[in-house]
Amino acid sequence: MNIRVAVDIVIFSLLDTQLRVLLIKRGIPPFKGRMAIPGGFIHTNESLERAALRELKEETGVRDVFLEQLYSFGDPRRDPRGRVLSVAYYALIPGEHKLRAGSDASEAQWYPVDQLPPLAFDHRRIVDYALERLRNKIEYTSVGFKLLPRKFSLPELQAVYETILGKDLDKRNFRKKMDLLRILKPLNEWRRTGRKPARLYTFAGKDFERFKDKGILFPF
Repeated sequence: MNIRVAVDIVIFSLLDTQLRVLLIKRGIPPFKGRMAIPGGFIHTNESLERAALRELKEETGVRDVFLEQLYSFGDPRRDPRGRVLSVAYYALIPGEHKLRAGSDASEAQWYPVDQLPPLAFDHRRIVDYALERLRNKIEYTSVGFKLLPRKFSLPELQAVYETILGKDLDKRNFRKKMDLLRILKPLNEWRRTGRKPARLYTFAGKDFERFKDKGILFPF
């Protein structure tokens, strides 16, 4: 039996206070004209991660992002072209990037995760799995900071957690917990996000290391 291996990538970003996923319109069969997540077959002597990074660059122009392997999808009927095993990844990028469609795609667009159109192959299942992984990981890792620019305000940080978790968080309690973790470095810079300017911060990645083996980091 001839089994081919592909990589598919779910790309998340936070745009206009909505968690969105990047979709491309397929320009070739099968499922020509239908939206899909970026991906493609691996090349000979190419690692899975290198293939995922290549597909990101070729199909969307996106590069230098957080990328993590998600799961393998191998339903025998998932691809009408034959037996195809897909190794899925998810990626996180801060803010909107300029996108371009690759050779087998005619468009690249951001869609809210709760307003997705019909997707090619089993890509809806892959997106749902990636979203579940993201919601789980945001409570015990620093993954939420990957959706923020290098400098951010506390309201922007709280918005990331509220959007991904799908619930409102108490402002005072949120800030108290962030103060206790001591992983934010205050800057002598402010940004107007409401009635008054909000102080900007950066993520203190080195300080975060000491929490790695202490269980839940963000118990909101």
